[in-house]
Amino acid sequence: MSSAPHHGPVGIDELLERVRTGYRRVEAREAYETARTGDALLVDIRYAALRERDGLIPGAVVVERNELEWRLDPRGSHRLPEATSHDLRIVLICNEGYASTLAAASLHQLGLNRATDLVGGFQSWRSAGLPVTPVTR
Repeated sequence: MSSAPHHGPVGIDELLERVRTGYRRVEAREAYETARTGDALLVDIRYAALRERDGLIPGAVVVERNELEWRLDPRGSHRLPEATSHDLRIVLICNEGYASTLAAASLHQLGLNRATDLVGGFQSWRSAGLPVTPVTR
């Protein structure tokens, strides 16, 4: 019998903790400042119902989670015009800061090592009193 540690499945909380040790997450005010100065691209990955309910972050690019990798891979044929380099600093925003962590890990696998996410997601942005615009129909 081997005395190696057990490497079985992990729960989501442990997975989030492991992923988050690989990069520095940002708070709402820092995300706002880096976007305002052009040092980061804010990417809103919330689904449409949440955007319609809560509004949009001015200047953030909306990319549905299921399209994220295709839109942000600089080598991809379906990339966004902003996705020009693996050095691009990306701040991912979900509703509360959980899905964005897993999305950041996925972007790191594509070589987008400056990808990070917003602690507390859109809800922390709004709580900080940062700009939000309503979705108009």
